[in-house]
Amino acid sequence: MLQDLLEGAGRSIVYGLVGIGLMAVGYILIDLLTPGKLRDLIWAERNQNAALLLASNQLGIALIVFTAIFTSYDSFGRGLASTVIFGLVGIAIMGLSFLVLDWMTPGKLGEVICTPERHGGALVSSATHFGAALIICACIS
Repeated sequence: MLQDLLEGAGRSIVYGLVGIGLMAVGYILIDLLTPGKLRDLIWAERNQNAALLLASNQLGIALIVFTAIFTSYDSFGRGLASTVIFGLVGIAIMGLSFLVLDWMTPGKLGEVICTPERHGGALVSSATHFGAALIICACIS
């Protein structure tokens, strides 16, 4: 019984590290898609548009990781691999959704996200990111 508990705790740590790593990749993606540095935009300039987009991206990735773990294979290795693969696919799809939305709307979406005033485009972009994550979650389950 103790061995099962320790094994489960070890797996939780590994899955947690993978989830944090995937969220870090998601952060980098948003940083690349928007002008300027996210850390400056969000923490120094308190830009709510950038914060909303990053928050939806991070929640979307966390939801993908959760779904991948929840529906995971019995084999730890296969479950871990599927979590990484679906996480990376989700991040790529979220990035693609940003580019498609940018193509469909006037101006540059990255610049809209970086404006200091609240902008409806940030809300739409945020919903698009989260919607893309939900699509990946449905594919996993």
